[in-house]
Amino acid sequence: MPDAATPSSDQPPVAHPPVAQRRPVSRELHGLTRTDDYEWLRDKESPEVLAHLEAENAWTDRATAHLADLREQLFEETRARTLETDLSVPTRNRGWWFYGRTFEGKEYGASCRVPVSDPDDWTPPVPDAQARVDQPALPGEEVLLDLNELAEGHEFFSLGGSAISLDDSLLAYAVDTAGDERYTVRVKRLADHGLLDDVVEGVLGGVTWHPDSESFFYTTVDEAWRADKVWRHRLGTPQSDDELVLHETDARFWVGVGRSRDDRYVFTVSGSKTTTEWRFLDTTSADAELVVFHPRTEGLEYNLEPAVVGGRSVFLVLHNATGPDFELGLAPAAPTGPEGWSTLIAHDPTVRLEDVDAFATHLVVHQRSDGLTQLRILELDDQGVRDDHLVEFDREVHTIGSGANPNFDQPTVRLGYTSLAVPASVYDYDVPTRELRLLRRTPVLGDFDADDYEEHRLWATARDGERVPVSLVCRKDARGRGPLPTLLYGYGAYEASIDPYFSVPRLSLLDRGAAFAIAHVRGGGEMGRRWYDQGKLAHKPNSFNDFVDVARHLVETGWSSPDTLVAEGGSAGGLLMGAVVNQAPELFAGVVANVPFVDALTTMLDSTLPLTIGEYDEWGNPEADPEVYALMASYAPYDNVAAVDYPPILAETSLNDTRVLYVEPAKWIAKLRATAVGRRDFLLRTEMNAGHGGVSGRYKAWRDRAFSLAWILDRMGLAHRS
Repeated sequence: MPDAATPSSDQPPVAHPPVAQRRPVSRELHGLTRTDDYEWLRDKESPEVLAHLEAENAWTDRATAHLADLREQLFEETRARTLETDLSVPTRNRGWWFYGRTFEGKEYGASCRVPVSDPDDWTPPVPDAQARVDQPALPGEEVLLDLNELAEGHEFFSLGGSAISLDDSLLAYAVDTAGDERYTVRVKRLADHGLLDDVVEGVLGGVTWHPDSESFFYTTVDEAWRADKVWRHRLGTPQSDDELVLHETDARFWVGVGRSRDDRYVFTVSGSKTTTEWRFLDTTSADAELVVFHPRTEGLEYNLEPAVVGGRSVFLVLHNATGPDFELGLAPAAPTGPEGWSTLIAHDPTVRLEDVDAFATHLVVHQRSDGLTQLRILELDDQGVRDDHLVEFDREVHTIGSGANPNFDQPTVRLGYTSLAVPASVYDYDVPTRELRLLRRTPVLGDFDADDYEEHRLWATARDGERVPVSLVCRKDARGRGPLPTLLYGYGAYEASIDPYFSVPRLSLLDRGAAFAIAHVRGGGEMGRRWYDQGKLAHKPNSFNDFVDVARHLVETGWSSPDTLVAEGGSAGGLLMGAVVNQAPELFAGVVANVPFVDALTTMLDSTLPLTIGEYDEWGNPEADPEVYALMASYAPYDNVAAVDYPPILAETSLNDTRVLYVEPAKWIAKLRATAVGRRDFLLRTEMNAGHGGVSGRYKAWRDRAFSLAWILDRMGLAHRS
């Protein structure tokens, strides 16, 4: 039993951190015996386990009580910098401008729309780019969904998605009130805002309307939380009568469904980490059925996008048949193999093609080069592509991406732009004139000035000679004080790129004299497919080595010092945190691990757990392959906790997380307390009503981040600064 009881308001503060009882269980595999002392913490329904988690929370509260005033100050700083009553830039679709609104004092926002007054005018009805939005509503506003009303009475609330039928009469929306990412779909009549009787439960995310406006498609998950089925629901019928459109039986593959921008096709996709297979349904034919475009071929990934090029209706095929960084090809709008895909943009090992969007007069290609995102415009005419150019921005470190562009015939491209110092900015790019119009830059209230901060792209040399990019921001007036306290963030998995982004709460860190840096380690996608391949499977240790070598680079070049350098990562980035603190505990003043995947070997040995089988292409299968077992056993954080002096660690998790179970950080912290020597300053904080993304509601999220930032500032020695 833990030595601390479940806390209550009338109990005295706990005097010591909880100690989880050792209850060893052993398993023999590949001739090796592995013993786990804390697997009993996996029983989520056990009162004893819940009492232990509550005791951990009570200890964390006591250990951080001295930071209460700082947490409140950080929360108020975020609030004071945020325009609480605000609206997003409206997006035009089918005769309406759609936008979201937020309200001062309310956790959630509202989804709204107003009619388009001039069909020839694509300028959204918003104030000037820098103007404060004070008006309560736009003229003619219709509130589609008030999320505060939907969230009433729930500790947790998440909108999974919403979609309006093509005849503009119905709105389908999905909500999750537990945090387990299993959504319930309801349908609202827009004429009177009443609800239909239809209720569809257990949905993953949102829905896709069929153009007939009488049915919609959705996906569900299996017991391993793998999206394995696509269904079609016809209005007025019970969910039990829904049509099973696609059932993916290969446990390595997930499924998805969507509709093309021109509303002609419904697509389904089956995908693994290495292979995809698309099907298409031509909705203009009443008798049409889903047709496979090209059967799955191991190692071949491709995406489809309908387009009209040179007067022909075609499919754009983004594929890796000719090289790892993908090529853009053209194919007939019919089942076609790679031999029938003509080249539109050839494979280039210096440019990673990531996506493509088709419009009537142009194509938008999402790509990255030298670690930075780019938008590439291909202008079309009757002969095909008549021009090819990039949308240019001049900052050394930035992120650019396409925004909401739902209209096939629109002449503009809505795009988003940000950097570590520049708030999220929304532009319309006029393709014929190549003019960029800034529609809105997220207001930061108070005395914020982006020019007070400096951004850098650094390059750290890893131990194997690879150059690892680092994005860094700090105040200009902080540089003369010597090494800067630095928060170093990393992820490094799934080919996910952690591109530079602006954060209002982060300003509280920077304005106290700290720096923030992102280590773009291998396993991510920042430097192309090669970067991903070199950070997964047998090459996974490169991710950990890169992060440690970036930390050493920051110290050796005078940017930071080990007594003020704090590391942070979440989910697979939490695995990164656990591995690097095992490898180089002396480098860090503290480590924050959010929903951390620290018990990776246990998870990957259990094919019944959510997501495990689909993860074999990322981590390998340690149950079937003794070499994979040995490799994972060599780096899995939980398995490699040692009798060393670790830096202080804050692990944050959620009880209802289905992606990384709470038990992983719970076991990790228990083992650290029992094994480590020296400080043994380890904290576990569990949200008891949340999922993988943490708490819901913006004020709750601000307070949640204030908690972490206060702990980080304390580890940096900056808790006293204001």
